[in-house]
Amino acid sequence: MLPPSTLDAAAALLGDLQARGLTLATAESCTGGLIAAALTAIPGSSATVLAGYVTYSNDAKARMLGVPAAMLEAHGAVSEPVARAMAEGARGDAGADLAVSCTGIAGPGGGSVRKPVGLVFIGCARRGREGLVERHVFPGDRAEVRAATVAAAFRLVRRTLSE
Repeated sequence: MLPPSTLDAAAALLGDLQARGLTLATAESCTGGLIAAALTAIPGSSATVLAGYVTYSNDAKARMLGVPAAMLEAHGAVSEPVARAMAEGARGDAGADLAVSCTGIAGPGGGSVRKPVGLVFIGCARRGREGLVERHVFPGDRAEVRAATVAAAFRLVRRTLSE
């Protein structure tokens, strides 16, 4: 079950998108579908949310979203260019006006000095405009990192709408 604050944020975002007549797709790695789950928990979301991609492996990012293998090799899955490519790939494949993506290290393992646990890149692509990517290092355990990522993803989409 998703916390009420997440559902409230999802409902507000859907309202903003619907008021503008815009559609959205999601491309998730470290959240495993939580962004799409929060959005689709809201009745009427099917008019706005066109698709959700859970691309946990590099192979899935390449096959499903068109992230270049060379990019994954050069930068790693947890990187700004990959978050940007994931969002663009989801937006294009789904035919959506916008797409939000996330790739990160939720923990407890998998981190390094250069890429610590809690490091997350969140991207947002919008048709006809340059996409945005944010870098975060969220504190907490796996559940807290994932919840913070969902909240930040909603904020980034709303920021994209206002620009």
